[in-house]
Amino acid sequence: MQSLWKARSYWQPHLRRVAPSEFLGKLSYATKAHEPLRILFCGSDAFSVASLEALHKFYAATQPTVIESLDVVCRPAKRVGRGLKALREVPIKKAAQHFGLQVHEIDTFTGWQPPKPNGVPINLVIAVSFGLLVPPRILNNAKYGGLNVHPSLLPDLRGPAPLHHTLLQKRKNTGVTVQTLHPKDFDQGAIIAQTPSPGIPIPDPETCTPNQLLEVLAPIGGKMLVEALEAGLFVPPIKEIQPFTGLALSSELRHAHKVTPNDMYIDWQAWSAEDIILRQRIFQKLWDDELHRHCSPSQLSKECKRVTYHEWRLPNSFAQVQKLRASPTHADRNLAQLEEPRIGLDNIADLSPGTPCWVYESTTKQSLGVVTCDKRVICPTSATIDSRPKGEGVPELTRILTQNQRTLYSG
Repeated sequence: MQSLWKARSYWQPHLRRVAPSEFLGKLSYATKAHEPLRILFCGSDAFSVASLEALHKFYAATQPTVIESLDVVCRPAKRVGRGLKALREVPIKKAAQHFGLQVHEIDTFTGWQPPKPNGVPINLVIAVSFGLLVPPRILNNAKYGGLNVHPSLLPDLRGPAPLHHTLLQKRKNTGVTVQTLHPKDFDQGAIIAQTPSPGIPIPDPETCTPNQLLEVLAPIGGKMLVEALEAGLFVPPIKEIQPFTGLALSSELRHAHKVTPNDMYIDWQAWSAEDIILRQRIFQKLWDDELHRHCSPSQLSKECKRVTYHEWRLPNSFAQVQKLRASPTHADRNLAQLEEPRIGLDNIADLSPGTPCWVYESTTKQSLGVVTCDKRVICPTSATIDSRPKGEGVPELTRILTQNQRTLYSG
């Protein structure tokens, strides 16, 4: 049967996969004895589904001597889409139901009591990409505390979005860390297992997306979790290992903060053309409200609309650029009727970042381009203007800009 975390219905189509055994080091610990585990697994996304799948396989093979019970906690379905009419379940729920596991849906731990399988309390909590901090009340009542699987080489890239920030920081290698759950902070537990040096090479770093990186790391995380359980690394006293980040200086450590719309807002004054291409690949969409203002005939702020970009490209090195005619005063209206000359890409130093222009890659092929802070030009190939049909933004911006230029030309 196909692994659930790989299934298209759970997250994304099949991409490139790497066998976990390629990068896992052997755990050198003697197995510690422990009582049968009654596990509370807290998860949400495809990364956690891979860990649950590996854990359930181990549970089925060792029940009841090693793992006595396995319960799953997830967040409730959330309303999404226009009008918030559709409900989106977290992937871990469907996986847990497929395995026949008991599912508990909560949006807060406040006032919630963990289950007692066969009348006996939970003794180990495992949280993977869950999003809620497991409180001390629950961790302290679990004999063996808690474990977490994190897709980075901690302490580098602590936080909720390590896959995105791994690519943003242009890391060459990455890995997976198994740590204990800290009662007060995320990703501050004791590191008990980690991908060994030199880490896992980023697959196709010039084109890799967060989903592709997830496909590499998710099965490795599941296998490392099971190996940690087999070795009893959660049994006190906890033996913390020396982490490997692959970074020369501690000052290079970064926090993987949650991705927000602000991370996707194009800063024309600071982002280079390569920055835009990189962020488009990582976030899948970028946005701004400047380009519509530049293209709008009236250029009134009240008429500016948000533009969401789905794809960009760099023009070929032989392309020529044509500046846009400026809005003329009465005195220089005749000057506005002069056609701006076409210039090479290396002659646009006087154009400000964020300025639209025409790009010609042949005698007649005209494309909309935008100047970046490193004095290059980048062309949107797919975009959506707010409240307009999806994917029709570039033709509409081109039409608006052309109309504006004709208005200036006609006087």
